Amino acid sequence: MNTEDQATASEPAGKFEAFTFGEPTPVLESRGLLDYLECWRSGRYFEPPVDYQGLARTVQSNPYLQSGLKFKRNMLLRTFKPHRLLSRQHFAQLTLDFLTFGTAYVERVKAMSGAAHSLMVPLSLYVRRGTTEGEFFQVRAGGIEHEFNAGSVFQLREADVSQEIYGVPEWMPAVQSALLNESATLFRRKYYNNGSHAGFILYLTDSQVNKDDLDNLREQLKASRGVGNFRNLFLHSPNGKKEGIQLIPVSEVAAKDEFTGIKSVTRDDMLASLRVPPQLLGIVPQNSGGFGSIRDAAMVWAAMELEPLQSLFEPINEWVGERVISFDPFSLAAVAA
Repeated sequence: MNTEDQATASEPAGKFEAFTFGEPTPVLESRGLLDYLECWRSGRYFEPPVDYQGLARTVQSNPYLQSGLKFKRNMLLRTFKPHRLLSRQHFAQLTLDFLTFGTAYVERVKAMSGAAHSLMVPLSLYVRRGTTEGEFFQVRAGGIEHEFNAGSVFQLREADVSQEIYGVPEWMPAVQSALLNESATLFRRKYYNNGSHAGFILYLTDSQVNKDDLDNLREQLKASRGVGNFRNLFLHSPNGKKEGIQLIPVSEVAAKDEFTGIKSVTRDDMLASLRVPPQLLGIVPQNSGGFGSIRDAAMVWAAMELEPLQSLFEPINEWVGERVISFDPFSLAAVAA
């Protein structure tokens, strides 16, 4: 063995070190919401095909989804004609439940004489359909809290191709887009709250840096997070090699943050699922031409979406035997009044 080989063999092999700043945490597990198989029989009642609590949380997580549902609710409420059996407040709850869960309920409360006294709207979040025809229960914490009188509850449901017990909301295909929009927002918040925006790779090949210096550098990097962010970090490496220490931002390598693109795409998914023109939700156009006339959009939306939506409540009138739900014709003058 020559001198050069002996020198090479005597040099200790370089030790590669790596550490991370944390792991991503999902907000909703895949099985938390989309267990969309069938309506399981749970004793005396059926479980919904999807997790209603998960649907409610999803609505709260996305501003476009919540705004679109509330917009539809407001337009139905604006054209609704109040009735002595059904107040405006109860109708507002009825429409919001139906738009959110695809299922809504009306309870007929009778007076002592036996005549219909009023119509109440139990929350769809807690109502379950019984295994026996005409049975409905209020269920909380996995147990029956209240059993409605037989024949006193009417179920308004959105048709579904997979089952005929509960309805499913029209915006179900956009659930993943709604959660992706929330994830992008939370990621950006964490990115800024992190302080130093510690999304980089510290690439160190300089043999002049000893173990103590490495430990000190690691502690300084960890301490640069959170409170006291944007701290300056000075590193001195005598006789170090050129490019022996490199700070490579991850966004410039392979994981560039597409925050604006994600927000725009998921927003469009929400609007397509809800079928609401963007100008009616107050969305600012990004192009120079804008979205067109808001008056024309409102009139077309009323004819193609509002009127069919109003007709879905007609079965309640047939069940009551009286026209308790009726609407004024849509007009821009009436809405602006």
